[in-house]
Amino acid sequence: MSLRDEESFELRQEKLARLRNRGVDPYPPRFRRTHTSATATDAFVEWEKAGASGDSPSVTVAGRMTAQRDMGKAAFVDLRDGSGKMQVYLKSDVLGEKAYAGLRDLDLGDFLGVRGLLFRTRAGEITVEAAEYTLLAKSLQPLPEKWHGLVDTETRYRQRYLDLIANDDVRRLFALRSAIINAIRRFMVGHGFMEVETPVLMPEAGGAAANPFVIHHQALDRDLFLRIAMELHLKRLIVGGYDKVFEIGRIFRNEGISTKHNPEFTMMESYEAYADYQDVAAMVEDLVSSVALQTMGTTLVPFEDGTIDLSPPWRRVTVYDALQEYAGVDLEHYRRDEAGLRALVRNMGVETAPDAGWAKLVDELLSAAVEPKLIQPTFLMDYPAPLSPLAKRKPDNPDLVERFEPFAGGLEMGNAYTELNDPIDQRQRFLEQARRKAAGEQEVEMLDEDFLLALEHGMPPCGGLGIGIDRLVMLLSGKRSIREVILFPQLRSK
Repeated sequence: MSLRDEESFELRQEKLARLRNRGVDPYPPRFRRTHTSATATDAFVEWEKAGASGDSPSVTVAGRMTAQRDMGKAAFVDLRDGSGKMQVYLKSDVLGEKAYAGLRDLDLGDFLGVRGLLFRTRAGEITVEAAEYTLLAKSLQPLPEKWHGLVDTETRYRQRYLDLIANDDVRRLFALRSAIINAIRRFMVGHGFMEVETPVLMPEAGGAAANPFVIHHQALDRDLFLRIAMELHLKRLIVGGYDKVFEIGRIFRNEGISTKHNPEFTMMESYEAYADYQDVAAMVEDLVSSVALQTMGTTLVPFEDGTIDLSPPWRRVTVYDALQEYAGVDLEHYRRDEAGLRALVRNMGVETAPDAGWAKLVDELLSAAVEPKLIQPTFLMDYPAPLSPLAKRKPDNPDLVERFEPFAGGLEMGNAYTELNDPIDQRQRFLEQARRKAAGEQEVEMLDEDFLLALEHGMPPCGGLGIGIDRLVMLLSGKRSIREVILFPQLRSK
């Protein structure tokens, strides 16, 4: 479908001109409706239950015209609003010949307002018998050819408004997304967390190992970065004395586009003083299962030919044990052997960047050989320290850090750890990242002197969490592409 149907555009412009010549404003500034489709239906049902005495309810409704059935001196049209569909019955002898003849200049896609009494047709459908109608917005482009089933993926993503007009299930999906975000917010506030806001424009893009987007601030004449994480500013708030904070917002990473990745996505990050990663893991189980119950009515989510059970407790398995179990790799054997690990990864057919260091090789191995097999909810725990420069080392094994990632349906849904609060260790880790970047690695943590200064003022033990809301929506809705759950995904140029 082209961006503009020129033939239909010209025909509809002719109708627009006729309307204006008759003194009809095709784009009036306001219209007062008394009911939505849903509340009008409810009002009629209540009237019937009360005995249907006296006149039926009088309503004023409005919506987009999505169907029209002409019958000579009468017509039925369907109006759709945000709550559903309402059928309207228009009769020449009620509206008058002039107003009824004006229906010829209306098209599917136009917005109408209608006032009239409700009744039930012989087919049993609750309907408005129009006493008058008002054109609210003339549509100059037709609805998708089959408005009830737009399936072209390219059109659906590039012209999401058509997708929403055409597909009820898409509207329901994004209503579900909104409900999921609201449920997350209620959960966090209910557990004593304070919602805050932190900067999107950053002098240093820290808190994750990712390539940032670079922008230029004209007034300051300096380059800034779009944030790749909220972490470092949220931890500054823990330094400042808040015990529990969280933020829901957009993150920007200058990375590839895939079914699992979009350059901008939505995260919920939280930080809790005096908690560790085990406490956070327990909270994640509770959070996800609670959100599922509130929005889906169940913790059982269909997945392929089976079911994912989100109810706690979730399985916990270490990175080392998972590599042994799912890939037959003893990572301990390669702990000091980057060349050997590189050869192993290559022999297993896992693609890696030529500049990938030991930590990146482990990450790629996990992504290829372990993560797709984690179908039931699983916490992948205790990562090698080089993979996690912001996480606290395990006291009994300083080569590992207290970190986990939650998985379900083969999808990584987040990242969490006991936060590193030793400013000396943190500086050394940042410097190691800088050395890796100088050696050619691209996705490394950036040193943030102001954050280190904050840590030097003291941060209590802290458990941090980042949950990808897009991934969570994918899991709960059964979608396999992130583009399905983002209203306006980034797309390649046509």
